[in-house]
Amino acid sequence: MSTIIGRKHEIEELERLYYSERPEFVAVYGRRRVGKTYLIKQALKDKFTFQHTGVSPVDQEDEKNRMKTQLESFYYSMLNHGLEGFKQPKSWMEAFFQLEQLLMKLDNGQRIVIFIDELPWMDTPRSRFLSAFESFWNGWCNGRDNVMLVVCGSATSWMLSNLSRSKGGLYGRLTDEIKVYPFTLKECEDYFEHENIEMSRYDIVQSHMVFGGIPYYLSYFRKGYSFERNTDMILFGSKPRLKDEFNRLFRAIFTNSDDCKKVIRLLATRNYGFTREEIASATGLPLGGGLSDTLSVLAESDFILRYSPYGKGTGEYYKLIDNFCLFWLKYVEKNQENATFINDNFTSDVMKAWRGVAFEQVCWQHISQIKRALEIGGVRTSISAWNVPGVEQKKGAQIDFLILRDDNIVNMCEMKFYSSFYTVDKEEESKMLHRAGMLKDTLSSKQTVHITLVTTFGLVHGKHSGKIQKVVTIDDLFT
Repeated sequence: MSTIIGRKHEIEELERLYYSERPEFVAVYGRRRVGKTYLIKQALKDKFTFQHTGVSPVDQEDEKNRMKTQLESFYYSMLNHGLEGFKQPKSWMEAFFQLEQLLMKLDNGQRIVIFIDELPWMDTPRSRFLSAFESFWNGWCNGRDNVMLVVCGSATSWMLSNLSRSKGGLYGRLTDEIKVYPFTLKECEDYFEHENIEMSRYDIVQSHMVFGGIPYYLSYFRKGYSFERNTDMILFGSKPRLKDEFNRLFRAIFTNSDDCKKVIRLLATRNYGFTREEIASATGLPLGGGLSDTLSVLAESDFILRYSPYGKGTGEYYKLIDNFCLFWLKYVEKNQENATFINDNFTSDVMKAWRGVAFEQVCWQHISQIKRALEIGGVRTSISAWNVPGVEQKKGAQIDFLILRDDNIVNMCEMKFYSSFYTVDKEEESKMLHRAGMLKDTLSSKQTVHITLVTTFGLVHGKHSGKIQKVVTIDDLFT
């Protein structure tokens, strides 16, 4: 087996399912480009009896022929695996019947592993694909103890709605689900080390701030190049490696990609997010089932986060959490033709605001590491943000990262991404104390606020740093 970074639990689970003595039906899902297919092929290498990948809808402009294209591709996959004596199927029911005949021919008493990649792409409008697929599992696979059916898809919402939460013929049929997540900072570090790409932890954090720990994006990094040059090569210039990736990403996953992009573009403009009502008003999407569905599929696909801000009662906000989309909308879309944009601007004020927001995103994505650094891994907590608008007589307050703990301590986290140790001056101390004071006014008498600094290399202890209770560095985020 080739070296695969991380994914230890996922590999162990796939191996356990392979060696079980009953029919297994497993769904693998996660964000597009996160490495689902690579994981399955590495874990089950040389064990496939039949494998097929749905045809991407991105370059299929003619919707009327999509079903025909999918069926044709499926037929060719069966021919490649030894199907004989059958003409190209005209329906999915016929196609899965042919697959059953092929599998019976290939059955030698050993495990039959069927891998269908990008399953949601095969379910084209009015194709009755799901009915045929249900019949294939319920009528043929489920009665054979040596069958292992593995399906994979980037359209997480489709996978959840039609498989794990199915109310039809596939209700309760999945025997396992595996969600594949982006790389953590430590896994990014392991990947770069494996590829002999020398990169400091400071730059690895920056790579996560841009590419979100997505393995496919990281695979374009070249050794001998700086972080800045790699990013320019991948995203900028006349022929960047990821040209038009933002649009292709959404067209490949969502049937309502234009609506999804409208929401993403709006959420990219405000770090703590927007309410449903604000999103409807700003995008023009009707406040009802359509918007609800759009927000739901974006959340299930890990592009946005739904959370209840501290102090807002039962109100919910939606926040963009996909690092790549945030960076694309802030910089790539407007400057892609500039082949040296990052190298020219990375130390300028142009990107300072983004860097602060993006580091906060990385912190949200490494909550368990922060809790471990604070030695509260066993304490039940909730994570939130807090925003209080100012009024004429009183300043407002915005806190982007709160850890509310059951042990009556609230960590008010200040995230500071700096190229050296962070120094707190008098003005910054005053701002921290103001925010902490406003927060404390909302707490009960038994609760207290701990000002917590999350920064790159640490804190310069001085006259104005005494109120900071705990310091978390990027080294802590790599645990």
